Amino acid sequence: MHFYLLPSSGIPIYKQIIKQIKHSAAGGLLNPGDQLPSVRELSENLTINPNTVSKAYQELEREGIINIIHGVGTFVSKGKYSMEESQKEDLMKNSIRQLFTESFHLGLSQERLKILFLEEYENGVINRKGE
Repeated sequence: MHFYLLPSSGIPIYKQIIKQIKHSAAGGLLNPGDQLPSVRELSENLTINPNTVSKAYQELEREGIINIIHGVGTFVSKGKYSMEESQKEDLMKNSIRQLFTESFHLGLSQERLKILFLEEYENGVINRKGE
């Protein structure tokens, strides 16, 4: 699993991690029983404080999305995590609004944003098919 953090987004990093794990679990990219990277591994990979990853994992465990087995690892819960379609759409709308805001502040044109979106979408689809 790859994490994409946007420190300038105004959204706390631990919430970005939570959101991405939830999306991956709901979308089937993470399956029940899949092991997540350790706090140390993920914090080193993302070059963030281990307490940030720990905070995200604790909240995900409290919500029942992951299980932390001390000395063994962190796993996606056996119970299937799913979202209703309206929840998925709300999450995507929030992400799209954030994308528009950042694009505006970066001075990207609407046409350039469309091109970048389609390129990334196609790259994502191709990468998932190759996995």
